Amino acid sequence: MIKVILRFTNLVVLTLLVLSFFSFLLAYLFPGDALANLSGINHGSQQQLESLGQFYHLNNNILVQYWFYLGELFNGNWGVSFSSGLPLATEIARTLPASIELSTYALIISLLIGLPLGFIAGIRHHKLADYALLSVSVLGYSIPVFWLAMLMILGFSLQLGWFPLSGRLSLLYEVPKISGFILLDILWSDLENKSEVFTDAFRHMILPTLSIAAFTTTVILRITRRSVIETMNSDYIQAALARGLTARQILFRHGIKNAIMPILPLLAMQFTTLLTNAMIVEVIFSWPGIGNWLIQAIYQRDYPAIRVGMLAVSTLVVIFTMTIDLLIRLVDPKKSKVERVAI
Repeated sequence: MIKVILRFTNLVVLTLLVLSFFSFLLAYLFPGDALANLSGINHGSQQQLESLGQFYHLNNNILVQYWFYLGELFNGNWGVSFSSGLPLATEIARTLPASIELSTYALIISLLIGLPLGFIAGIRHHKLADYALLSVSVLGYSIPVFWLAMLMILGFSLQLGWFPLSGRLSLLYEVPKISGFILLDILWSDLENKSEVFTDAFRHMILPTLSIAAFTTTVILRITRRSVIETMNSDYIQAALARGLTARQILFRHGIKNAIMPILPLLAMQFTTLLTNAMIVEVIFSWPGIGNWLIQAIYQRDYPAIRVGMLAVSTLVVIFTMTIDLLIRLVDPKKSKVERVAI
C-alpha cells in the first residue's frame, strides 16, 4: 500500500511540475512582453518594471526563472489580470467553485439516472427495453453539448418561460460567499427570504446542469449495461442459477456488487468530462465559472489569466483523476496487483 501511494505521489508531483513548466513557458510564447505576461502589469513605470524584472529574476537563465516562478505559485502570487486588475488567485477562487458545483450536480444526476437504466438494459439484454435505451443513449451521445444547451434555452426559457435564461442568481438577491457552492451558501446563510433565494438559484441551475448531464448519463448507461451483461454471463452467476437461486436473488446478492466494481474507475473519470463540458455550457448560460472567465480572457487577450486559468484547470483534473484511481486501487487490492505495471 505504501509503495502504491508513493508511486502515485511521485506521478502527481512530476505531472504538476511539467504543467507548471509549460505554464511558465507560455509567458514567453504569448505575444507581448514576457514580464507583462508573468506579472499582469502591462503599463508600469520604468522603476516598477525594473523592480519586477528583479523580482522574477529575468536576468538569470530560464531554469532559475522557473524555480522562482514555482515559488511564487506556491505563495499564491499568480500575477494580476490585464482586464480587471485583480489578483489572479482571487479570480480563480471566485470562478472555479462555480464550475465544480455545476459538474458535481451533473455527475450526481448522471449517476442517479444512468446506473439504474444501465442495469435495466443489461438485465433485459436483446429485448425491447434494451433496444429502446440503447437508441436513446446513442441519440444523447451524438448531440453536441452546446447545441443541446441552446435547444433547452429556446424551448424551456424563451418559448415556455419555465426557467431563467442565464446567470446563476437573479440580480434582486445577494448571497454571502462561504463555500463557493451557491446552494450550500444559501442554506448556511442568515438570509430572511432563504427559501425564495434557494428556489431562484435552483431554477437557474436546472438547464445548465441537465445540458451537461445528458452526455455523461448516456456514457454511464452504456458502461453499466456492458458490465452487467458480462457479470450476468459469468461462471459464478451460472452456478448460482444452477443452485436454484432466483434472478432477483442473484442480482441483489452477486450481480450489483460485481457489476459496479469494475466500472467505478470509469464512472469517477467522467468528472473530468463533465468539467470540460461545463466550461462550454457556462458560456451559453453566462454561468460565472472558470470556463466563461477563460473565454472572456481569450477575447480580451488577457494572457496572464489564460496562463493561470489553464494551469488551475489542469491541476484540478490531474489531482482528482489520480486521487480517484489511487483510492480504487487501495480499496480493491486485486486491481492494484493486476495493473501494477500501468502505474
